[in-house]
Amino acid sequence: MNKIIFSIASCLLVVALLSSCTQNKKLPYYGERHAETVRDAAGVEKIDTVYQTIPNWSFLNQDSVVTTNKSTDGKVYVADFFFTSCTTICPTMHRNLMGVYNEFKTNPDVSFVSHTIDFKYDKPSVLKKYAQKLGVDGPKWLFLYGSKDSVYTLAEKSYLVAVGEDSTAKDGYIHQGYLVLIDKDKHIRGAYDGTKPEEVEKLKQDIPLLLAEYKK
Repeated sequence: MNKIIFSIASCLLVVALLSSCTQNKKLPYYGERHAETVRDAAGVEKIDTVYQTIPNWSFLNQDSVVTTNKSTDGKVYVADFFFTSCTTICPTMHRNLMGVYNEFKTNPDVSFVSHTIDFKYDKPSVLKKYAQKLGVDGPKWLFLYGSKDSVYTLAEKSYLVAVGEDSTAKDGYIHQGYLVLIDKDKHIRGAYDGTKPEEVEKLKQDIPLLLAEYKK
């Protein structure tokens, strides 16, 4: 009997430890980082790691309204770069991202931001029709238009996603199909290939983990 009790207790301990590990799991940080001397609440100096953040931005949304990074304040969000006439990876990316959107569309702490890289054609009215075709309405998922320099610099320097014009490409542009997960402090916490269902599923699993970091 004592052996049985010990065995059950051991199993319960293992389950508890596994559960604790899962609950305490934190997503990594991506991008540049540097050490900085800071003072804690008691005034004691210590070395802290400062991680790359997404800078301030301002673009027109699908409703032709000027929208800034403040729209994502206090939210975890998923960002990507696309263009509406894309016939290669974009349809798959956004079809997969719709699954993530539908899963979290009632959660006020999660939002979505898609930047078009087609500065010639994808004006707000075009983005509006695209959003409606996807079945997206309202500010939960923003489709943003800006100048070539502002969008391309943001993509490559801040979100670490390669984009560009390419006359030899099928649709005139090239870009990576990453869905980039950003935390409430504007840090990059994950990047997922939006064309691969298994990676999109990983994104679905990581969003609750990231949200949980702010409940401690």
